[in-house]
Amino acid sequence: MPRRTVTKLATVSAVVAGSLLVVAPSAHADLVTHCVGTGGAVTVPNDLLVPAGKSCALTGTTITGNVSVAAGANLVVVGGNVSGEVRVAADGYLDATDTTIGGQVVLAAGGYGAFLRDARTGAVTVRPKGSATIDSFLFVEGSTIAGNVVVGAGEVRLDRNTQVERNVNSTGTYYTDVHDSFVDGTLSVLNSSTGSVVCGSAVRGRATFAGNLGGVQLGPNGTLDSCASGGYWGRDVSISSTTGGVTVDDNIIDGQLALTANDPVAQVAANNRIRGGVTGDQAGATTTSRTARAAAAADREDAGEQRAQARRASAVQEAAAAGVARL
Repeated sequence: MPRRTVTKLATVSAVVAGSLLVVAPSAHADLVTHCVGTGGAVTVPNDLLVPAGKSCALTGTTITGNVSVAAGANLVVVGGNVSGEVRVAADGYLDATDTTIGGQVVLAAGGYGAFLRDARTGAVTVRPKGSATIDSFLFVEGSTIAGNVVVGAGEVRLDRNTQVERNVNSTGTYYTDVHDSFVDGTLSVLNSSTGSVVCGSAVRGRATFAGNLGGVQLGPNGTLDSCASGGYWGRDVSISSTTGGVTVDDNIIDGQLALTANDPVAQVAANNRIRGGVTGDQAGATTTSRTARAAAAADREDAGEQRAQARRASAVQEAAAAGVARL
């Protein structure tokens, strides 16, 4: 199994070297700024486009319109402000740090990925993979997402005090993990091929896990990942039709825990506090070895982060090589 978060961050870092910004009219006679290379603390008074296969690296830039990242292109933004939305095409990459995006972020089918750190944005959508060959990713750290998170492909990790102000809906991803974060609405993880881990997090609405092939781990002492604590669940939690194992450890559930058709049956530790009780088949939890948990954590955490770091590095290098963008 690929290492679960580091590989993806590494592939992106090397692409953004030099830059050139060109203003060109769109089909609707609106001005669009084309960014190839690097740009600084200026204001772009219209929409921004990163052309296909090119890289754009911006620091402290304000964009008053929408942003489009074309096929195979890379956009790295630090300390920026985007008034509108950001749309990323197939094999495109978005990397935003200390940046505010007023509208939504949409990653098209086969988009390479999106990495948000200490950022704020509206809704986030990752389209289903479809016939694309690229598995997308969405990594979010220390950020606020004001709308829904809807993900239909790839690797998903919400981490480091990320807050989702509405709902998280995940269907058909490689994995969907939530660490040390807050979901103010509901959480739904369906048909994930390597399962889901939720640790040290709070989910205020109902939580549903169904059809996950790799297992479900809520809290520590599971086989999928390593973490220090369980979480708080404001409503009912349902786990059904899951293979690969279910562990529920060190959680507070202010509702009912429903367990249905899981194979093997779920392991529920005695240290959980479940207000509405447990329904369905369950077994007492067993403790996995520290070595096994550490190995699982490396698999889930390292691969994706490495992939994003690599792409970011290559993008920055390519943008720098292109020169200073005229924004």
